[in-house]
Amino acid sequence: MRPYYEGWYMKQQQGGDILAVIPGRAQDEAFIQVVTADGAHYLPFPLEDFRQTGTRSMRVGRSLFSPIGMMLDVQAPDLELVGRLRYRELTPLRSDIMGPFAYLPLETKHTVFSMRHRVDGEVELNGRTLRFENAKGYMEGDRGHSFPRGYTWIQSTDFGCAASVMLALAEIPLAGLRFTGCIGVVWIAGVEHRFATYRGVRIREASDRAVEVRQGDMTLRVELPEAGGHRLQAPAQGSMARPIRESPAVPARFRFVKGGRTLLDSSDACTSFELVAP
Repeated sequence: MRPYYEGWYMKQQQGGDILAVIPGRAQDEAFIQVVTADGAHYLPFPLEDFRQTGTRSMRVGRSLFSPIGMMLDVQAPDLELVGRLRYRELTPLRSDIMGPFAYLPLETKHTVFSMRHRVDGEVELNGRTLRFENAKGYMEGDRGHSFPRGYTWIQSTDFGCAASVMLALAEIPLAGLRFTGCIGVVWIAGVEHRFATYRGVRIREASDRAVEVRQGDMTLRVELPEAGGHRLQAPAQGSMARPIRESPAVPARFRFVKGGRTLLDSSDACTSFELVAP
């Protein structure tokens, strides 16, 4: 059997409360990861505890996940997570974010299920109640055999207007070569502005403090503070054996300019951020 993993990233935010739940399966186990501003948990399950029906639902243990929400029932010595969250008004992309790269044999492939949606519900996390009422949500997925050797991933829905940003830069091995690829979307009030290697994006800056990309008459710049983050597990040849770090709630400045007009300028947006050096 070829190495394989698949996982969904389901994030919700209500003010300062951020909860990201990552269900999925690896080569030899299923898993649920939980990330908050305070910490992260990884809970493995036997592979037979994983069930999936296309892109419509994913069941891990007694918990159910789908593009319309999740029902959580996790009982473990260091993690108790019970509750239900409902998603409404999802905003999928017009087409696959991978573009023509979806047909190439890459280490991992990315899907954006919803750039921004409404979240309602309540969960109990280790005795703490998290209530979400007309909260902001984001949902994406990955599948393949390994995360890239080096990558940067940024995502935020914390803006004063109806907006959401996702940006990913990754070192991509292909046909014996390595290059830095880029995919990203600035979604504002239902309008999608896409950045991608296959559309001629140029990476002007990429460091642990700032990322800037340009494409045609569009520029997106994200400035970030220094952040340590929480430890997560990531796939390497189908096994969740690689440690990475995510900062789920750090302040950042986003500035998006198109055609000489500034369409998004937020100096204190709360963002999720991963930086993995090769």
